[in-house]
Amino acid sequence: MMLDHLRVIEAQPGILAFYDGRVAGHRFADGPNWVDDGALSLGVASYALIAGDQAIVYDTHVSVPHGRFIRAELQRRGVSQIRVVLSHWHLDHVAGTEAFAGCEVIANVRTQAHLSARKVAIEAGTDHGFPCNIHSDDATVIWLPRRRVLLAGDTVEDCVTYVGEPQAFATHLADLARLQALGADWVLPNHGSDLVIAAGGYGPGLLAATVDYIGQLQRGAPLAMAEAIAPWLADGTLQYFAPYEAVHRQNLQRVAEVRGG
Repeated sequence: MMLDHLRVIEAQPGILAFYDGRVAGHRFADGPNWVDDGALSLGVASYALIAGDQAIVYDTHVSVPHGRFIRAELQRRGVSQIRVVLSHWHLDHVAGTEAFAGCEVIANVRTQAHLSARKVAIEAGTDHGFPCNIHSDDATVIWLPRRRVLLAGDTVEDCVTYVGEPQAFATHLADLARLQALGADWVLPNHGSDLVIAAGGYGPGLLAATVDYIGQLQRGAPLAMAEAIAPWLADGTLQYFAPYEAVHRQNLQRVAEVRGG
């Protein structure tokens, strides 16, 4: 069943992660598809911030049934008012939005533009929503300054980020510097280890590790993934996860294409 491996994790008091994926042998469908290859194989979380009878849902997950599960679980916990915030336009973050009919849905203008331009293709199932530019040019994060918690969407991942536009590395690094300047104690990415999320999230080292990785790609170092992130694996900042080898190979290929092969 589609929801067999969806679990509810209390990442921090009042912050729930609805996590699916990273289950050996489990696939949503046969053959290449964005649900498995871009989301469930890597592990994917949507979050809910709960305060009394109100909640903010940060991304609506990979399907309408996932979204319905999230809404039902929040209602079971006494939530009657829900607002949705979309981190960016990629399908594994917005596919469940129909389940939140009647709720306010908040997205930045770039996210709205991407979704509007692709509306027909998305609804027809012909737009697979490939990842692009740190991780996209429309990222929205949630910052909780009193708690020093950053809900980071796909701006960082464990164990390496996707790269869609190597020519925009300078922008990528500048934006990561802006996130680092917030001074987060905890970082909750949408793609990461469920065990780390369950322990409260990642430390600020996840941002630093991403900066280091992008810097290596920028310098054209054709390293194996484990070599590229070795210091961060050694100190426990990152957790090696084999499916990201394909992400790393794709990153190297895109950098090589920009550099002329």
